[in-house]
Amino acid sequence: MAEETIFSKIIRREIPSDIVYQDELVTAFRDIAPQAPSHILIIPNVLIPTVNDVQPEHEAALGRMLTVAAKIARQEGIDEDGYRLIINCNRHGGQEVYHIHMHLLGGRALGPMLSR
Repeated sequence: MAEETIFSKIIRREIPSDIVYQDELVTAFRDIAPQAPSHILIIPNVLIPTVNDVQPEHEAALGRMLTVAAKIARQEGIDEDGYRLIINCNRHGGQEVYHIHMHLLGGRALGPMLSR
């Protein structure tokens, strides 16, 4: 299993973060370098390094990540106009922190998914 990450410390509230949601399965907090007006990271409270490491016992936490994303989108007022959910996997996928996390981005038109 991977080493502890900065996200582990955020989950335990050992370092400051703007947490917008937390329960027994997931934690959600504002990104420190937002790429959109609303940019929130949603993470499982258990350390899963990448999507490649997901096991059947992680399904409840990963499902909760999606329901929490919808709840936060409503709270942020971006549910009607739309938003984007992104999970990066490994280096070529753009993953920087090896604790699986989903980006919730919205608040403006986000344009094409990838540059052409």
